[in-house]
Amino acid sequence: MTTTQVHAGGGFSGAVASEWTKLWSVRATWWCLSSGVVLILGFSVILGVTQRISDDRPTGAHGVAATGAFYLAQFAVVALATLFITSEYASGGIRSTLQWVPVRSRVLAAKSAVLAPVLFGYGVVLALAAMALASVVMGPHGLPTSLGAGATTVLGMGAYFALLGLLCLGIGTALRSAAGAMVTVFVLLLMLPLVLAGFAGPDVPNYFPGIAGLNGMIETGARNPVFDGVAPYASWVGTVICAGWAAAALVVGGVVFKRRDA
Repeated sequence: MTTTQVHAGGGFSGAVASEWTKLWSVRATWWCLSSGVVLILGFSVILGVTQRISDDRPTGAHGVAATGAFYLAQFAVVALATLFITSEYASGGIRSTLQWVPVRSRVLAAKSAVLAPVLFGYGVVLALAAMALASVVMGPHGLPTSLGAGATTVLGMGAYFALLGLLCLGIGTALRSAAGAMVTVFVLLLMLPLVLAGFAGPDVPNYFPGIAGLNGMIETGARNPVFDGVAPYASWVGTVICAGWAAAALVVGGVVFKRRDA
């Protein structure tokens, strides 16, 4: 193999190709993605049947999809994104990774470049499937979903899953422990916002990544399907808030990654 051939397969593109192969060559990826599909589709059926029986609080197919993503499917994303980095520390594979790609910032950037579009596409497909199934199950008993509301949910879920994956990647890189990273993300998504809401006011949870991501899936001015009331900002603002959390996590993870030994 010539020097030119070696360099052609290296650099950032080579690192991305390597991370792409690693993502799809482990069973955990397929288990996480499959479980997310089963969870959100199962939730769509249950909520759709409930809607047919009792329409005291009617919702549309887009609301069903967003609720299922918040309560269930997002945790499949958390598991996948966390294991994408922490499994290398558990197996010792991170040493091989750094031997082939010694520039640590490039490793994290390559993982991000692979994870974000995969999870965006996953969120889009999941939202479409959940909305379609919920519409069939609910029939005329659910609220109609407009094109704008449906598009907001589809794109919002894709963006939220992508940014949630980057958040988990940053936290997992900093903590190096799958259990520690998952617990931290779980607390950040659900527990901490609810606790702080009792002390600092009911609007505080809207600025944490989980609730902001949910608000990003709901058309501006529409009722939040999980919490009563309307988000205090436009749907795109929720996505921007999630992007801020993801960026902060990646910065922290990157700093720790550079300073610690493998």
